[in-house]
Amino acid sequence: MVTTTEERAAILEAVRDFAQTELAPHALEWDEHGIFPRDTLRTAGELGLGGIYVREDVGGAGLGRTEAVAIFEELAQGDPAIAAYITIHNMVAWMIDTYGDAAQRERWLPSMTTMDDLGAYCLTEPGAGSDAAAIATSAIRDGDEYVLTGVKQFISGGGEASVYVVMARTGEPGARGITAFLVEDGAAGLSFGAKERKMGWKAQPTRQVILDQVRVPASAILGELDRGFRIAMSALNGGRINIAACSLGGAQWALDRTVRYVHERFTFGEPLAEKQSVVFTLADMATELQAARALVRDAATALDERAPDVAMQCAMAKRFATDAGFRVANDALQLHGGYGYLQDYGIEKVVRDLRVHQILEGTNEIMRVIIGREVLHA
Repeated sequence: MVTTTEERAAILEAVRDFAQTELAPHALEWDEHGIFPRDTLRTAGELGLGGIYVREDVGGAGLGRTEAVAIFEELAQGDPAIAAYITIHNMVAWMIDTYGDAAQRERWLPSMTTMDDLGAYCLTEPGAGSDAAAIATSAIRDGDEYVLTGVKQFISGGGEASVYVVMARTGEPGARGITAFLVEDGAAGLSFGAKERKMGWKAQPTRQVILDQVRVPASAILGELDRGFRIAMSALNGGRINIAACSLGGAQWALDRTVRYVHERFTFGEPLAEKQSVVFTLADMATELQAARALVRDAATALDERAPDVAMQCAMAKRFATDAGFRVANDALQLHGGYGYLQDYGIEKVVRDLRVHQILEGTNEIMRVIIGREVLHA
């Protein structure tokens, strides 16, 4: 769906209001107590945030990726941890919308777009992190069913989701022998590890997803047999710019708070805002965020237009924006001095939340591999 400038402004205003009234006031409490706010997510679903770029026939908003990254940046100004989970849920919904058959789309997407049902993406394994093609989870054909056995690691929404997109090996070693399956919560043999104790992202649960001879019908295959790796990687292109947008939002929030603080804080008889070193630091922070925002916007456009170099553009945006976002948040903490280290100010939470963005959806080292290979073979 093509949006006008006025429509886009109205959408972002509604999202901004949601972030400021439904996320920001509760972010510190959710973080401190590890609360996953299901009711708040349903409210997000009522605004159309559960299927931002899902087609409209199943309840999606039908927006493009350029609108989506702007939405995620606004959400992250309210709470980066919850905004990041919403991006993951949207990635799963997009996978079902794009690669699912009519029955799969009708089964899952109407309730996922409202966020009554949540999704989880299960690729990473304890022994296969960055080397995603080395997954060992197996899916063995048994009549009209497949039997899935294996463990998935670092799964956001584990134990809370209604549907898990599970990558499992159905064929030869490597990328060509992987198939995507839809596994429904409550399936016999499906269980979860304890909640991981994390540095950040404490408001969203992260668990192992354990598959002990889980039986699913052949109709649970998402897309085509042995083509799951391609599906997983296409989803990650969008996931990377989404998490980049969350870094922008969290860092922008930290920068805005810092600008206010340096006007109010006096040292040696003058406000911090009068000190040249502070002015230069703020200038660099703002410049890096603006440069990152441009990269993310360009990558989103490339995704919308299916540009041939879309994987490289998404990798560039993810690498640059998540590095810049963490650096800006960390500088914001430093400029707050000792107050930045206190929980009540919220800055240290953003630093903790944004740190993991440099790791997930492909580490920033892997992003450099993707970019470098593209440059060398251009």
